[in-house]
Amino acid sequence: MTDPTPLSSLSSALADVVARTAPSIVSVHSHRSRSTGFVWKPGLIVTADEALADEGEVQIGLPDGSTAVATIAGRDHTTDIALLRANTDIAPVKLAATAPPLGSLSVVVTTDRDAPSAALGMVSASGKGWRSLRGGDIDARIELDLRLRDSQEGGLALDASGEAFGMAVLGPRRVLVIPTATIERVAAQLETRGRIARGYLGLGLQPVRLDDGVGAMVMNVDKAGPAAAAGIRQGDVIVAVNDQKLSGVRALSRTLGPASVGTVVDVAVRRGGEPASFKVTIGERPEA
Repeated sequence: MTDPTPLSSLSSALADVVARTAPSIVSVHSHRSRSTGFVWKPGLIVTADEALADEGEVQIGLPDGSTAVATIAGRDHTTDIALLRANTDIAPVKLAATAPPLGSLSVVVTTDRDAPSAALGMVSASGKGWRSLRGGDIDARIELDLRLRDSQEGGLALDASGEAFGMAVLGPRRVLVIPTATIERVAAQLETRGRIARGYLGLGLQPVRLDDGVGAMVMNVDKAGPAAAAGIRQGDVIVAVNDQKLSGVRALSRTLGPASVGTVVDVAVRRGGEPASFKVTIGERPEA
């Protein structure tokens, strides 16, 4: 019998990595959408929020071919994480604390048309934390050089030793990984609260050009909101927050993350051309 070649050894190792993880991977059916999920804790499944329908029943396809009804425990569109509850006895996946370095091989274990599936690629980009276009804080930027179908979104990204370092999702032009730290942080809040707290001023804002920069005109005010309680009115133009000049309405919205709830900010405005300042205690955005 001939000794195994390096390529056959690599192939066997990759197959073993997939085989160890596949029993914790499920398919997710919601309305007319299909995606992949993985068991995060007993009875709790993490999947990609973007791939989850907004209405209708959710079913889970289990590795043994059976199905189970799931309910949505919570979802956060800003980090693309959704949490499902289902009555299953599938063993959870252990998530690794660190991601592999740039250039490392990565295997994404998924489902495709309810069958186990896998894709091989490499870590093509690795960087510091970033903020998604929807305002979610992602703890690390990880991109993979591989292709995934829509139904494979939500699969587990593994390093060469088989450690799971995040969830693979479809970005605008590439496959992104939502890292372990983000999943643990967001899923824990979804488990206990069903939602992620977001800061709330209670203002409808419109960007305006000023002679000395950019402002945000208050178009409407939630009468029960924090800004109204502080004295801000319709027609005021916000020019600075905590002595920092406003760079835009979107930039202001991005400061209203989970950590902002309960903090007090100094909001500088122009009212009828005259300067004024208000201390606003940021509230929690109410559910839609």
